[in-house]
Amino acid sequence: LMLTATLQHKIDSKTKPIGSLGLLEKIAIQIGQIQHTEAPTLSQPHIIIFAADHGIALQGVSAYPQSVTYQMVYNFLQGGAAINVLAKQSDINLVVVDAGVNYLFDPHPQLLDAKIGMGTQSFLQANAMDEVALNNCFKAGQAIVTTLHQKGCNVLGFGEMGIGNTSAATMLMSALCQLPIADCVGRGTGLTDVQFTHKLSLLNKAKQHHVKVTEPRQALMAFGGFEIAQMVSAMLQAKAHNMLILVDGFISSAAILVAYTLQPSILNNAIFCHLSDEHGHLNLLNHLGVQPLLALGMRLGEGTGCALAYPIIKSALAILNDMASFESAGVSNKV
Repeated sequence: LMLTATLQHKIDSKTKPIGSLGLLEKIAIQIGQIQHTEAPTLSQPHIIIFAADHGIALQGVSAYPQSVTYQMVYNFLQGGAAINVLAKQSDINLVVVDAGVNYLFDPHPQLLDAKIGMGTQSFLQANAMDEVALNNCFKAGQAIVTTLHQKGCNVLGFGEMGIGNTSAATMLMSALCQLPIADCVGRGTGLTDVQFTHKLSLLNKAKQHHVKVTEPRQALMAFGGFEIAQMVSAMLQAKAHNMLILVDGFISSAAILVAYTLQPSILNNAIFCHLSDEHGHLNLLNHLGVQPLLALGMRLGEGTGCALAYPIIKSALAILNDMASFESAGVSNKV
């Protein structure tokens, strides 16, 4: 509480009207609180892209075939995707994780092998994964974050790639927020009306099959992807290491919803980078009671929202650390 008051005073005595930098002021104070200092810094920013395949994808819930997951992983490794361009622009390191893609990659210096299996089961008839797989996901997510933390990273963005994963995120949201599928589902990769109706009816059918699922680990086993489960564990580990957590769009928000259900204080460490154009995202952010930083009509995933928000977050700390106070600048304060 002392620190919060100190941070607030530091911001309020800057050469500007009180509160005139809006969300930037809140972000600066939040990061100061996370780091227990009135001079917070960001070091070695990383964005982790967790990639995996989903059994449900084979039932036509996406506008793209499942093979796009592994093809996009190659695109990340070659530097050709949107996230590569945006991360490079802001000097953010990228880590690509094979959490469970239905493809065997050759070793690559930038690809972390944390493969749990060749994609999940379809949650239409069965659980997406068993408890062994879930526990392995949790171990993998923890290990990845601990390694980055040991290298001096204190800010982590979370992105993903996985054809079918908006369906998995929809199911997790519906189960944990206790909302109807219609309030959680969107068009994912850009479904037509006919395809969207098919997706909605499939997910409703899956909900009937898993009607008793309400608990977070149970929900991950029922519906989660290997990439989402690893992301949940990685977020919890980032919180344990007192890192700043940058949440991307709908899938990343579904992951932090699971983490929040397990450990509500995780929200203290999280910045929600943008409002996705995916229909369920606003309802999910409202459920968590959080405010997104940007609203650019994006729905790409990959951590692109984190990369775009990062310079704004840097600006918030620059204001806190580098801007003059009324006293130091010899500017008259209001009477």
